[in-house]
Amino acid sequence: MKRRTFLAGLAAVPVAGCGLSGTSSTSAGGTGQVTGEITFQTWSLKPKYTDYVNGVVDAFQKQHQGTSVKWVDQPADGYLAKVMADASAGSLPDVINVPPDLSFPLARAGQLVNLDESLKDAKPEYLGNAWQAFEIPGKGGCYGFPWYLNTGPIFYNKALFSQAGLDPNKPPTNFKELEEQALKLAEKKIAILGQTPSIADFGLYGVKLFENDKFTFNEPKGVEFVESYKRMYDAGALIPEALTQNYTGAGAKFMAQQTALNPGSAYDLGKFKTDAPSLYANIGITTPITNTGSANMFLHGVSVPKSSKNQATALAFGRFVTNAENQVKFAKLASIFPSTSKGGDDPYFTTEDGTDEARVRVAAAKQLKTAVNYTPVQFSDQMREALLQQLADAMLGKKSPKQALDDAVAECNRLLK
Repeated sequence: MKRRTFLAGLAAVPVAGCGLSGTSSTSAGGTGQVTGEITFQTWSLKPKYTDYVNGVVDAFQKQHQGTSVKWVDQPADGYLAKVMADASAGSLPDVINVPPDLSFPLARAGQLVNLDESLKDAKPEYLGNAWQAFEIPGKGGCYGFPWYLNTGPIFYNKALFSQAGLDPNKPPTNFKELEEQALKLAEKKIAILGQTPSIADFGLYGVKLFENDKFTFNEPKGVEFVESYKRMYDAGALIPEALTQNYTGAGAKFMAQQTALNPGSAYDLGKFKTDAPSLYANIGITTPITNTGSANMFLHGVSVPKSSKNQATALAFGRFVTNAENQVKFAKLASIFPSTSKGGDDPYFTTEDGTDEARVRVAAAKQLKTAVNYTPVQFSDQMREALLQQLADAMLGKKSPKQALDDAVAECNRLLK
């Protein structure tokens, strides 16, 4: 799943007993009274989740008499640019919905509240890996309440694996096995993948992505990874469209049974069942392909800008909207997973009912506890585009894998500065 596919708002996702937190009527854990008006901005949650968000707002206002929360939802298109423009103008909302990579430039510029300082008792309420995703390397502190998460299995087409003489019950579990099976499939003119690797895939491979304030994914293991993809591409194991900038058709190719394997969400099965029944009849489900033993994690959060004139109420609301009870309700409604330490204990995420959907959901919830947000918070959309272009050049033989990665790292480090 492309990172932005998940992060562009839940409406676009193609797939992904708890006590209240932060409920003191006088303090959010920082200083000041929990009262007055704040603005809460989300990213593409209307109209699908209007009733849910309004319900959370109403519950908060009822619990904290004298507060008023104005909810503003921005469309997915142009969201990043709008947030940065508001930051430059000093007009950010009091509570803002951001992924880690958008919190990074804001926190680095000193515009976000450090939750480790303002709410010292909040951290244990969230999964450690989710809290860590909003920490800023080299700066210290956490700058966002983790909100909703997603991860997922790998889906594969058992019929296509059988056609290539592969055991349909033994899909690849690491990248060495992925290449071996990809080359076998390619011999039968079957492409295994519909996209080139993302920066998170480099992390799953075991590449050191960022060290000492600079990107380092051109290290030998990174070159080795791209060389593997180059061999697969030359053999026909990747579809040509995979090299197209911002290509989003990998999922459609898999559903049309034109590729043999695709990463997805725990909630894709329902879509396969209704929109691609012939694929569903042959669907295989396996764990993420990784050399590290940990799956990848996508997540969103909410941050409180320092410019808020009502920080105590903003912090209380940020903690309230992301508490375990509210997160579990949202996760069941929106096909996502909670980021709280107790949220995953709900029977919905721990109990199977004999269906494939429940089996995948329970497995995904379990793997989230050790999953990693491999995408560095410093990695921007511009950097993603630069990496994709260099990978395309490497696949086409315009550059060696090493030169392509050297150039990608140089551009990413330039953009970082």
